[in-house]
Formats: sequence, C-alpha cells, structure tokens
Amino acid sequence: MNERGHLGTTFSHPAADSPHHVPGLRKLGLGSRRDSYIYVPPRYRPEQPLPLVLLLHGAGGHAHDGLRILLHLADQANLLLVAPASHAGTWDIIAGRAYGADLTLVDRTLDYVFSRYAVDPAHLAIGGFSDGASYALTLGLANGELFTHVLAFSPGFVGPIEARGVPAVFVSHGDVDTVLPIDPCSRAIVRQLRAAGYPLTYREFQGGHVIPPEVALEAVDWLGGKG
Repeated sequence: MNERGHLGTTFSHPAADSPHHVPGLRKLGLGSRRDSYIYVPPRYRPEQPLPLVLLLHGAGGHAHDGLRILLHLADQANLLLVAPASHAGTWDIIAGRAYGADLTLVDRTLDYVFSRYAVDPAHLAIGGFSDGASYALTLGLANGELFTHVLAFSPGFVGPIEARGVPAVFVSHGDVDTVLPIDPCSRAIVRQLRAAGYPLTYREFQGGHVIPPEVALEAVDWLGGKG
C-alpha cells in the first residue's frame, strides 16, 4: 500500500507478509546510476519483523559510506540497514535545490525492502551523516507518519517541507566542526525542533565532523527504546 507524502513522491509502507531472504550484504539492483545496498543481520527471521534504518551518505560519498554509519552495530542490535546512493555527488535538494531523482530512488528502495523483508513499522528510521543528515531530517519530518525515528549526525539544515507526523529525532554534532559549524547548523535546528514539539535527543561532543563510536552506539540504543 502506498501513501502520498508531501514531497511529491509516494513513500511505500511495510507489507503484511514479506518473504525471507538470506542474511548478508547485497546490491539492490534498482537500475540507478550508482549501486544501492541492503544489509540483513544473521538473526533475521521472516516471522520476527526487525527495525529498519535507511541510511544516507554525506557529500562525495557512496552507499557504502551510508552503511558504515551503523554497520558495525547492526548484528548486535539486529537491524536491517538499507543505503541508496545519490545520483550526483550529493542529494538532490542540496545539489540542485529541488527534489528529483534521489527522492524517487528513496521510494523505490523502500518499496523493494518492504516487499521482501519483515519490517517493524514501530521502528522505521531514516538517518544520515552531514548532507545525508540534512536530507534525512527533511524526508523524515515530511513523512513522519511513516518514519518513526530520524537520526541526524552533523546535519546542516532542514529542507523546505510541509511537516507531517511527529517522529522522534536524534541529533549529534561536534563542537569544533569546521565543515558544518555547530551554531548555525545543529544548534539552530534543535531550537526549531524543540519549539515545534518534536521528541528530541541532542548530543554535542568534543570533536569535528565525525560520528564518535559512543554517539553511534547511543543512537542505536535510542532507536531500540533503551535510551
């Protein structure tokens, strides 16, 4: 079943019955210019829906870079991870200030996963790093009736949207980030989100434009309801 979001695309919802696939890392084969990937943890069973995290890489990155955000924690936390790759060097609203092919790819990626895997609709997250975090916030807040959680590691901004739903949001940022400085980026975003009433967890850390291991672990615990 599809439901039209506010960004001009149809975001797919989890299927009631999804077939079992062998665990591991594989290409999605969606026909896009650059490969997208899914990672299925060893404990995946079709009768036990798992949390899904759609991960978006930073500028100049690739789908593998999106996966690396949480890949080292996926087995322990029993997470399904899926990572599309932007058509250009970064995501469409950042590269061209308009939604386009990347938005379509995100929808196709979700449709692929929902039709093949058992996904827990109560733990359906979108996340990313840097430009990917900005895009994750944008899509997540605009489609908050689908995405229950948004993870934004060092975001720069939230794109033009009509907000929908009230997803829980996790934001982290380094206090000496020279790529996306913390004051006009995450601190400003956090003020806006708090004023709008979003459930918010915010972590500043000593460091630059990175995701410290302890921050990634906290985000995964938060996603699982442990935080």
